[in-house]
Amino acid sequence: MEYNRCGKSGLKLPQISLGLWHNFGSVDSFENAESIAKAAFDKGITHFDLANNYGPIPGSAETNFGKILKNNFQGNLRDEIVISTKAGYGMWEGPYGDWGSRKYLLSSLDQSLKRMDLDYVDIFYSHRFDPETPLEETMTALDYAVRSGKALYAGISNYPPEQTVEAAAILKQLGTPCLIHQVKYSMFVRTPEEGLLDVLGEKGIGCIAFSPLAQGLLTDRYLKGIPENSRASNPNGFLKAEDITEEKIKVIVALNDIAQSRNQSLAQMALAWLLKDNRITSVLIGASSVGQLQNNIDALGNIDFTQAELDKIEAILASV
Repeated sequence: MEYNRCGKSGLKLPQISLGLWHNFGSVDSFENAESIAKAAFDKGITHFDLANNYGPIPGSAETNFGKILKNNFQGNLRDEIVISTKAGYGMWEGPYGDWGSRKYLLSSLDQSLKRMDLDYVDIFYSHRFDPETPLEETMTALDYAVRSGKALYAGISNYPPEQTVEAAAILKQLGTPCLIHQVKYSMFVRTPEEGLLDVLGEKGIGCIAFSPLAQGLLTDRYLKGIPENSRASNPNGFLKAEDITEEKIKVIVALNDIAQSRNQSLAQMALAWLLKDNRITSVLIGASSVGQLQNNIDALGNIDFTQAELDKIEAILASV
């Protein structure tokens, strides 16, 4: 595992980080989740990413991760891992449990720390831009989270390029620089290339990509349709059966052919494709088993592409 500097900060993150969006909630096997987290750390994955609403039920991923920490990461081991959480999506009923107000963000952070039984998180994110709350209010809440010692760094997620520039300027003026931007990015979701990556490079902000495998589409699981026990067949998942179209399957098969020529699985190639850009600090993977985790980590064995390979990939993706 190699560790990349996060923008212009002093913090380094592993090339691959573990996201707890799936497989760590109250509906999942705790023993399996614990095994995945332990194996990830043993393989050099030092960054664990959560959010207040991860589950299901919302909050349960943080609760379970708190138990995993207590069982396996006591003492100085806390100083060897980076833990992030977020607030910005709906978490509780009423007017104060959603979006980007100071009240919601800081109340949520307190709840997250309590669920994980932590004194602080390493990174606290505003999970999405709130068009109805002044950006200054949201950013000063992040600044306070850092100054109060409840977070070491501030980050943003799912912010458009223009609002990213504004948020970074406010945080810089406050003296709490924007460390990182977490964005949805994969071969199938190219939106960050429309200005955001340029902003992050110019401003010295790190970038961590979530859903790098497009919720499992960029794997060999869907080459022949929807298998049992896949995310598309899981009623609690975000990938729906209607997302698996014949056109998508043709694209997946063509990409898989290129991956095989590189002696990689499709998932490994999709991760490597993101890491080829030096503006990407880390990619966030989910894992349903230790074996799947290892398969993804093995992507790091080949993250270089020839121009011919890149051209072929672009031609295939242009047909989507």
